[in-house]
Amino acid sequence: MSPRSAPRDLRASDSDRDRVLSVLGAAFSDGRITQDELSERSSAACSAKTLGELAGLTADLSEVPLVRLEGGHLISGVFGPARRDGRWVVPEAVTVTAVRGAVEVDFREALLLANRVVVTVNVIVGKVLLVVPDGIRVDVTSRALFGRRSMGRNAAAAAVAAGSSGLDEPVIEVRALVLGGKLEVRTPRKPRRRFRLFGPR
Repeated sequence: MSPRSAPRDLRASDSDRDRVLSVLGAAFSDGRITQDELSERSSAACSAKTLGELAGLTADLSEVPLVRLEGGHLISGVFGPARRDGRWVVPEAVTVTAVRGAVEVDFREALLLANRVVVTVNVIVGKVLLVVPDGIRVDVTSRALFGRRSMGRNAAAAAVAAGSSGLDEPVIEVRALVLGGKLEVRTPRKPRRRFRLFGPR
């Protein structure tokens, strides 16, 4: 790993702290922790500065970590489904493999460890779906044999629009081999804000 910060040393956000507080509150309601433990852990959560500090506060309360610090470099669905989503730390290089299975990788709440992440995708009679939020450019290079690639109208437009932005923009570089399957890169549209005008009836 490069000299940049390790996953445990990444700065926690307010939403990360809120997730922990929510789990602690539910655990207290269920009787799994005492009021003193709730008070102590909540205080620690509110003052936590890094993801590593938050991780230990709910380790004994949730089977699925609220923040996946060590997500691993390999995501595979072989003769079955696989999914990576929620709050997870994305390493500089990730390999996604689908062999007669479906794999979904959602980057919308993820933390990129590097400004440029290389995602190697191997699809053999399967499907890989990459969900990427607005603000992250997606560069796709692929070879396909009896397979297909779908960028989606919104994802393609976002990639073109992002091409004119600064050098510091985050980029996900997808290198794909598709054999008798499908690779789809989707960028969900941001929900439109609805404004309601109040006036005399």
